[in-house]
Formats: sequence, structure tokens, C-alpha cells
Amino acid sequence: MRESVESALLWCTVINYALLMVWVAMVVFAKEPCYRLTSRWFSVPLASFDLVNYAGIAAYKLAILMFNLVPLLALHLSD
Repeated sequence: MRESVESALLWCTVINYALLMVWVAMVVFAKEPCYRLTSRWFSVPLASFDLVNYAGIAAYKLAILMFNLVPLLALHLSD
């Protein structure tokens, strides 16, 4: 049972970090197309768009650490 929980947490961490890297890559390398797409639905200035993405990336990274990586390390270290 414990090994399956560790495996699940490991895969959750890997998948979430992959999604985070895709988000960062889109904001860094395709900022203008992302902004144009978003500005069709919401009237957001570019500075606010950058701020929302930066804050979202930071919050998502902290959530990955808190809910996936820390429990994985705790299970791994409690042998």
C-alpha cells in the first residue's frame, strides 16, 4: 500500500511539474499570442496579464511542493 502511495505521489509531482514547465514556456516564448487570446475575452492590460501569470505560476509551484513533493519526501524518509 505504501509503495503505491509513494508511486502515485511521484507521478503526480512529475506530471504537475511538466504542466508547470508548459505554462512557463508559454508565457516566456508565446507571450503575445497568449495575451491576444486572453484579451479577446477579458480587457486586461499587459502588466496585469504578466502579474497574474507570475502569481499563478508561483502559487502552482508552492501547491506542488506542499501537496505532492513534501508528502512524498515524508513517506520516503519515514522508513
